[in-house]
Amino acid sequence: MFGVEVSEHFMVAHSFRGAVFGPAQRLHGATFAVSAGFFSERLDENGIVADIGRAQQVLRSALDPLNYRNLDDLPQFKDRNTTTEFLAKYLFDRLADAVRAGELGREPSEIAAIRVTISESPLARASYEALLR
Repeated sequence: MFGVEVSEHFMVAHSFRGAVFGPAQRLHGATFAVSAGFFSERLDENGIVADIGRAQQVLRSALDPLNYRNLDDLPQFKDRNTTTEFLAKYLFDRLADAVRAGELGREPSEIAAIRVTISESPLARASYEALLR
């Protein structure tokens, strides 16, 4: 399968519920590096999976509502632990919506899968990956 990947970062504040999180139960900040991979079984007539510029814009648009926000204050995250794993799936869903809306400039059915990876640090990351069909 062919893939194209774009990256961006975003900054948030949040807190977690549950003793497993130790000091992260208190409000804290995080700067996440995120990469989004888009996959297709074949290249289009231009020889690409998707236009990198469009893919970058789709990722930025998905991140904009979260960037520089306290996630604890956002209604869509009420009573949720906004873990890195949770955020990877949340962003996957936004990117999948953009693909289905044709925002990558390619027939939506031709994008087979998406993978979202979020790095908390150079040593730790989480991801979510799934087929779109």
